[in-house]
Amino acid sequence: MATATHSTDGPTERTTARERLLAAADELFYEEGVHTVGIDRVIERAGVAKATLYNAFGNKDGLIRAYLEGRHEARRFRIIEAIERYDTPRERLLAIFDALDASLTRPGYNGCAFVNASAEARPSEPISEAANKHRSWFRNLTIGLARDAGVPEPELLARQFVLLYDGAAISARIDHNPTAAALARAAAVALLDAMTGEAHQV
Repeated sequence: MATATHSTDGPTERTTARERLLAAADELFYEEGVHTVGIDRVIERAGVAKATLYNAFGNKDGLIRAYLEGRHEARRFRIIEAIERYDTPRERLLAIFDALDASLTRPGYNGCAFVNASAEARPSEPISEAANKHRSWFRNLTIGLARDAGVPEPELLARQFVLLYDGAAISARIDHNPTAAALARAAAVALLDAMTGEAHQV
């Protein structure tokens, strides 16, 4: 009677290879750009066969989409974690800048992954779709938090907060400004106070 054997190319092996590809793409795409880095470099860094990339992601566009989806999930986790530290609607709204500060002060910060990728993309590319999806999520989250905080014009305040968030991210990258998130938060407090007719300490 033959003894059952297990293939060395089972689901665990494929999952591991996929994770290595994503880790390599995340590092290289973020540091150097999604179009600058070719798939051969990603494959070499991941230590997998070229066929593995095509089996896992279809093509380079699929890998880029997965990279940006991973960045979205990581940022979403950081922001939700920061929000959940607070009980009051006001502090929960401002917590998005706490999450931003944690991102901007991390070693190796190289700007917003979505801004960087979008700068290389044409409107019809998957990059634009992934970036638009992320930004739509962030705007809707901010609108909801502003509404919970009793802001009379939550959509307007959310747009202003997104501008501050983006500006701080760019300033931290280009100006090497470690206080960018704190400055953005202070401006956000002033906007919030002006819109709600309240005054609080920063």
